[in-house]
Amino acid sequence: MNVAVAGRTRKRRSPTRGRKKARRGRAVGLRVLLLGIVVGLGMATILPVVAFRWLDPPTSAVMMRTWVTQLRTNRDDARIDYRWVPWKAIAPTIPIAMIAGEDQRFPRHHGFDVGEIRTAIADHRAGAPMRGASTITQQVAKNLFLWSGRSWIRKGMEAYLTTLIELTWTKRRILEVYVNIAQLGPSVFGVGAASEIYFGKSPHAVSAREAALLAAVLPNPIERNVTSPSPTVLARATWIRQQVVQLGGATYLDDL
Repeated sequence: MNVAVAGRTRKRRSPTRGRKKARRGRAVGLRVLLLGIVVGLGMATILPVVAFRWLDPPTSAVMMRTWVTQLRTNRDDARIDYRWVPWKAIAPTIPIAMIAGEDQRFPRHHGFDVGEIRTAIADHRAGAPMRGASTITQQVAKNLFLWSGRSWIRKGMEAYLTTLIELTWTKRRILEVYVNIAQLGPSVFGVGAASEIYFGKSPHAVSAREAALLAAVLPNPIERNVTSPSPTVLARATWIRQQVVQLGGATYLDDL
């Protein structure tokens, strides 16, 4: 329909066309909002990961969760034993024992041990219980930043953070953070606290046998005990020491 206005003819706007334009505007606004959320979440994760490349973590997600759990059980002695120790103050017996027990291909992979994952899947298909194949980098990502659970969202975040850590940290830094935040007892985190509580010495003086015992309680430091090791823990500690020798001992760390 045409409408005469002041000597000229103007075409009336179609209501349908106006609704389409409004819908397009809302769609664009939604895309901008989603992009803003993605960018915001990215920055919220990238900044702390990059910062911890140089800054020593004051705590971790696992430590906070453990402390909250203790408070919920009305424990008057709720506490976390954690003391950061720099790389140069840690005996090489400790990181090499952790590598031997948890992730022997740590220096060579990029955060994910594909060979170990395939082996775990094959063993499970053959009838063995499904076991984890997490690398040291993956454990740093989930222990430092993430909540507990097995949801796909948490797994996705773990994969994302693992990749980000591998891209921004050195291997030595990853291992330094790992040995400092790993849970080694119900309330004990890191080799700084563990070596003093269990052995009465600084991490710099921990022997190969003691380091193997620390590594042997992983990944279940709640049920496994360093000071009163079960036959299972002792056998695992012996195996770890054998693996350390096969890896070449502390010289295995030189390439880090």
